[in-house]
Amino acid sequence: MTVPEVLEELNGISRRTFYRWRELGMGPKAFKLPNGELRIRRSVFVQWLADREDEAA
Repeated sequence: MTVPEVLEELNGISRRTFYRWRELGMGPKAFKLPNGELRIRRSVFVQWLADREDEAA
């Protein structure tokens, strides 16, 4: 998933919020492509969301 796809899945949170979560170690694990763009595996994103739901319960 691209960063814009992740932001859209999260109901349009800001790019800054996403990168702040990453700085704090709270965001989903991502990897960089050779061109420097970030990608997040859908399976990792889904698990990250499930973990957030478990924490909120």
